[in-house]
Amino acid sequence: MKSHSDIPDAWRSISDLFVALGDAHRQRILLSFESNERLSISQIAAASTLSRTAVTHHLKVLEQGGALRREKVGKEVLFSIDKDYMQTALENVLRYIQQEI
Repeated sequence: MKSHSDIPDAWRSISDLFVALGDAHRQRILLSFESNERLSISQIAAASTLSRTAVTHHLKVLEQGGALRREKVGKEVLFSIDKDYMQTALENVLRYIQQEI
């Protein structure tokens, strides 16, 4: 039996992604994006029932977790879903599970 403190390498870099995806508000924010869409904080806040401050917090968590990318365009910050990162991260976890079970 492995120690509970042993975290697989494939999981270490994506623990923040699991945290980001583990909140219903953040899930709703991600689901508000159309395919390949870039949205500003104002656009996301306008479509949300959350305050702008709360939306900003959730965007930060999603970005830190790798679910969103941030791009500065002029004075505006636009967010987009980082599908490549999330897919790679989840595939790494699936590979680990398939090897271990």
